[in-house]
Amino acid sequence: MKIYRYFLLALVVIIIDQVVKLLVHFNMEMGTAGEISVIGDWFKLHYLLNPGMAFGLKSSHEYGKLLLTLFRLGAMVGIGYYIYYLYKNKAKPGLLWCMGLILGGAIGNVIDSTFYGVFLDNAPAGSPTPWFHGQVIDMLFFPLFDGYYPDWVPYMGGKYFLFFSPVFNIADSSIFIGVVTILIFQKRFFKTEDNESNLIDESEKNEDKKEATLIS
Repeated sequence: MKIYRYFLLALVVIIIDQVVKLLVHFNMEMGTAGEISVIGDWFKLHYLLNPGMAFGLKSSHEYGKLLLTLFRLGAMVGIGYYIYYLYKNKAKPGLLWCMGLILGGAIGNVIDSTFYGVFLDNAPAGSPTPWFHGQVIDMLFFPLFDGYYPDWVPYMGGKYFLFFSPVFNIADSSIFIGVVTILIFQKRFFKTEDNESNLIDESEKNEDKKEATLIS
């Protein structure tokens, strides 16, 4: 029964993500006109439709959106199975929690891509069908600071810059947190009993060599 808690985490992420997106859609104007300041100028809610990937990235390919949606659907199934595989192989709970976050984020954006073109009528103009061409709703904006590049910077001197410019959502954040946590703790998450026993055996061998050296 314990495996269901990881899928429950994914469900919680999906619910929060979808509730926030729908609240933004039905209560905010798109663009800077409807921007809401949460923490001064450092954190704002900014309603934006993203036809592409996470953090506002886009694909210029004609069938990029359809391919991206199909990829997300495949990834969603693959991640779900991988959680089951990890659990059966007694993976570290921390790794499973991270995969739950990633699964929830993946499904959250899949819902947008698959259904929002139909139910929210937000498919880009010229889409062959609203199905699988829905645009993802983004709203989290952290323009931490802005300014101009010094004149001596090659090619960029004097140009305006904004850090951090991407607008993203709860699903993107969940995926990001899950992936970064796995990268940080990968040695701990992927440490197997065989590796641990090998380390113990190696340390015992080193101790034996030290004792043999002392005796001789």
